[in-house]
Amino acid sequence: MAGGFVIASEGGLYNGKITSFVVLSCMMAAMGGVIFGYDIGISGGVTSMEPFLKKFFPKVYKRMKEDTKISNYCKFDSELLTLFTSSLYLAGLVASFFASFVTRAYGRKPSIIIGGASFLAGAALNGAAVTIHMLILGRVLLGVGVGFANQAVPLYLSEMAPAKYRGAFNNGFQLSIGIGALAANLINYGTQKIKAGYGWRISLAMAALPASILTLGALFLPETPNSLIQRSDHPHKAKQMLQKVRGTDDVVAELDDLIKANENSKSLKHPHTSILQRHYRPQLVMAIAIPFFQQVTGINVIAFYAPILFRTLGFGESASLMSSVMTGVVGIVTTSASMVLVDRVGRRLLLISGGAIMLVSQVMVGAVIGAKLGDHNAISKGYADVVLVLIGVYVAGFGVSWGPLGWLIPSEIFPLEIRAAGQSITVGVNFLFTFLIGQLFLWMLCHFKYGIFFFFGGWVVVMTVFVYFLLPETKNVPIEQMERVWREHWFWKKII
Repeated sequence: MAGGFVIASEGGLYNGKITSFVVLSCMMAAMGGVIFGYDIGISGGVTSMEPFLKKFFPKVYKRMKEDTKISNYCKFDSELLTLFTSSLYLAGLVASFFASFVTRAYGRKPSIIIGGASFLAGAALNGAAVTIHMLILGRVLLGVGVGFANQAVPLYLSEMAPAKYRGAFNNGFQLSIGIGALAANLINYGTQKIKAGYGWRISLAMAALPASILTLGALFLPETPNSLIQRSDHPHKAKQMLQKVRGTDDVVAELDDLIKANENSKSLKHPHTSILQRHYRPQLVMAIAIPFFQQVTGINVIAFYAPILFRTLGFGESASLMSSVMTGVVGIVTTSASMVLVDRVGRRLLLISGGAIMLVSQVMVGAVIGAKLGDHNAISKGYADVVLVLIGVYVAGFGVSWGPLGWLIPSEIFPLEIRAAGQSITVGVNFLFTFLIGQLFLWMLCHFKYGIFFFFGGWVVVMTVFVYFLLPETKNVPIEQMERVWREHWFWKKII
């Protein structure tokens, strides 16, 4: 029997251990987060590389180098440049709904394999691109890959993890995103120094490495017990898998809950319409609100465009990329801290405290830039360094809260019968607003200027109030018993 240490869910309902089998399975599945993070980091870096801009976006390159009359805030404002970044998320939005069907009908594992294979094809096309059309097509394939992976991986982690440690396991997805983004930033920093000017090709093509690991590794992944019982009338295979992942033969209580959840799921033929029913209203609201709020923290402004933002502040090409590496390290450290804390202090406390940290740092960034960076003059190095530190504080606030918990909470709140449909809505909303913010940010930076940080800070206030009043605590609650948190909540019990 696999080794591990004994756990029991709250109230002693489930038996089991954290086994090496489940840890290795979840580590491999979490590679889906690495490909997502790598793309986030790589796209922002290559769009600040001069050889890349000169080849594919010559107007932006010329404006950056030669136009002394244009505002500092508007040098990178280009619809084509933002389309390169955000086209992936539009493709991911569409793909996530196809992924929902695959995940429900065929299991979590096939969706992960499809995601890895599509991302691999997109990486190859981007690395070999000679025209803007090849670049965009490659981005679309990357988007399909990310759409399938983001649909399946958070579900996989939540279903495989023991209830008591579900938060830590699922936060591994955000940690993997951070690792992927940091790896991309380091690669960008190195390839930018290649004098022949082809470094951007290496950066884009290297996405094939994590995609290959995910695709090949997923072939050997076990399916989750929840998915096995959902797709079969015979619970024997699910019982065997449950015994293997929990490291004990005594899985009767958890298996009974899975069987009951599966019986409920069979009564729903059309989960995407059934989720609109009144008794699923809390889950539907969270499926929309949480990914929306995660995006309007403004984090992807930093993730996509940090090198461009730092160049706007007067950092050189190399220094701007190294600054992105520094913020990436902060993100990984704080997400690791969140993994330790989430099942101890709970989701709500981390979201509220993280929101406060982000709000203060965003307001201070906006104030410093507003006071010290005009349309044409450069900000002093001292104040630029202050902005870098404040952005690091902001990333820390996100890394401990809305980063990992924006994926964890939606993946754990849906009953089995609408779980795949609910996750597809979550991923779809996430991609929709990632696309919109990615597409509009450079325009917003040009027109809002430093006010853009106050804009996102205002949304942080809204989401923190929302969490305080409307989000119940879900730590240590078994995933198939999650409905009780809504029935005990002061507001949602009136709705359902």
